[in-house]
Amino acid sequence: MADASGETAALEQQPAPLSLEVGAEPAQPYDVVIVGGGPAGATAALYAARGKLRTVVIDKAVSAGALGVTSKIANFPGVPGEMAGADLVRTMREQAASFGAELVQASVTGADVSGEAKRVFTSAGVFSGRAVIIATGSMGRKNKVPGEQEFLGRGVSYCATCDGAFFQGRVVAVVGDGEEAAEEALVLAKFASRIHVFVTSERSALDSPEWQEVRANPIMTMHIGKRLREVNGEAIVEGVVVSDRQGNRETIPVSGVFIYLPGSGPSTEFLAGQVAMKEDGALIVDEYMQTSVPGVFGAGDVRGKAIKQAVVAASDGCVAAMAAEKFIRKRARITPQY
Repeated sequence: MADASGETAALEQQPAPLSLEVGAEPAQPYDVVIVGGGPAGATAALYAARGKLRTVVIDKAVSAGALGVTSKIANFPGVPGEMAGADLVRTMREQAASFGAELVQASVTGADVSGEAKRVFTSAGVFSGRAVIIATGSMGRKNKVPGEQEFLGRGVSYCATCDGAFFQGRVVAVVGDGEEAAEEALVLAKFASRIHVFVTSERSALDSPEWQEVRANPIMTMHIGKRLREVNGEAIVEGVVVSDRQGNRETIPVSGVFIYLPGSGPSTEFLAGQVAMKEDGALIVDEYMQTSVPGVFGAGDVRGKAIKQAVVAASDGCVAAMAAEKFIRKRARITPQY
């Protein structure tokens, strides 16, 4: 294994952000920083950019949110027939980009919304804006395994596209049953020397074309029916502890672990309690999606609503963007867009 201090320094380097516009690099500061690129975030970006606000959307991946992992959607207004959720998300993002919104693929690790300039910390750098719209959905994981939070940014990652290059020639682990885990494992195959893939469900590992490709890749080792129990190491990740269905545990040496496990609550941990929330972490907002902190808005499932539908989230995004424009331009009322 490489010297710990040298590898830590390498992991702290930040890769260039990805944008829908080839060669585009995010300029700072922005008028509006939107965290989350699902129906709420993409719609907010569309309205903010159309309102001539410099807008950036930060999101992990198309398939990271609830809509992105939905295989078919047939009840979104204006979309006849059936469409894959990921395709609908892409269409929304492309429409927002057509009005000038920038889309950056990155993992968000923290935020500071206390000042006039709100800052969002990501794997692609720090993004600042006069207003922030939180549209991170409700797939946040509350029950992290021991060591996961401790080694975040030091071997633990939630985005292979963002961090895969840091693990060139190394042995890594991918944990997750969904399509996102398979896609990210295939991204990592461009860099890693060997990849241990841990899935709890045999069905997820056999059905989709993505999982078939993972299974066929010679550098992938499939561990079906095994759960991640712990991430261990000293200064950086050195291994993972997993267990089988009988509870037997083993430690497998790895330099990094990429985790794609399903969530069960609002994804608001990165805010560290800076805005008012419900007990489950859902944002408390008013009718204009304004949180307890001026200039910080919440939209979509992150509000903890009973009805979780893409069209409702999109509506929230519209309101949040128009309220953010009112806040930024110091208007007395919201200016409608037609």
